[in-house]
Amino acid sequence: MTKERIVVATQGPGGLDDYVSPIFGRCPTYTVVDVENGKITRVTVQQNTAMASPMGAGIQAAQIIANLGANVVIAGNFGPNAFAALASLGIKVMAGIMGVKVRDAIEQYIAGKLQPIAAPTAPMHMGLTPPTARPPVTPTALTAPAIPLRPQISKEMEIQMLENQKKLIEEQLKAVEERIKELKAKLGKE
Repeated sequence: MTKERIVVATQGPGGLDDYVSPIFGRCPTYTVVDVENGKITRVTVQQNTAMASPMGAGIQAAQIIANLGANVVIAGNFGPNAFAALASLGIKVMAGIMGVKVRDAIEQYIAGKLQPIAAPTAPMHMGLTPPTARPPVTPTALTAPAIPLRPQISKEMEIQMLENQKKLIEEQLKAVEERIKELKAKLGKE
């Protein structure tokens, strides 16, 4: 009997129907999936308390994952500090999975289609501190410059990821602009 606890970096509280986040340390939530003998037995969603941390979000997030009792963690990208922390804890790190639902990522893992990475997939300080009340983005995308994560990524997949990245950046910029307007309006009222 094999039991595993897989934690997936996610965009919100959607559980198996949520999307895998392109970032690990600053994703809004983690979907915790217990698998026994290749079958999903339990699913819960945990808020990522490291998301808005001014520094060290990746290391704090790795500690959250360890405290959840994870054997495996899945996200789009992992920075050097997060990767090192997770690897030192003996947690298998699966990267390059994004723009797919959690259910699909878990099924790929169970089927043996995902392999652990041996190095970080994102540069230091890749994550962006989100503006307040930023809506989840789906499907997710890379948030770093286009760096091929795996040699087998097709040109079509890279185009899709870049288009998703562009959409994410545009939505982040819109949220920042709205927050600036809101703060300026408050300054004018005081």
